[in-house]
Amino acid sequence: MQEEIVNRVAQSKLITFNLEDYYPIGNRMVLDIKDWLYEGFILKEKEFRAHVAQHDWSQYNNAYVAMHCSTDAIVPGWAYLLLSMNLSPFAKKIVQGSLVDLETLLYQSILDTIDFTEFQDKSVIIKGCTKKAVPPNAYIILAAKLQPVAKSVMYGEACSAVPLYKRK
Repeated sequence: MQEEIVNRVAQSKLITFNLEDYYPIGNRMVLDIKDWLYEGFILKEKEFRAHVAQHDWSQYNNAYVAMHCSTDAIVPGWAYLLLSMNLSPFAKKIVQGSLVDLETLLYQSILDTIDFTEFQDKSVIIKGCTKKAVPPNAYIILAAKLQPVAKSVMYGEACSAVPLYKRK
């Protein structure tokens, strides 16, 4: 007599939260200003402003933009403000920092809009494997939002989840 195979994962009341489902669609672009600095390190205001005036800002249309300087130059704060003012008519979102900083900011904005009460007293698995660039801090932000409402929080896949939190 053969026993029927039962998919206990499918029958469980576990809810999988996949951050990849919330990945914002759009081009990611980096604006590296090192070439706009004298020898890559010194910001000369007149020359810098000339680069800003001559730059084609329309290339950032509907893009998410991370502005940074890939050298160890000390860049005054006003320089990034000037860049952001030129980018803002075109870009969807602008951040001073890396692409990871940009992705983190995007996920923070998205997760701030979700009503987490639907996870009240539920067991939630934060899906770990993604094909898209989900930043590590997005998982931390999500865990902090789930902890006050969920009965338990796990990480990974239903078949091999790592327990992170269980309400006492």
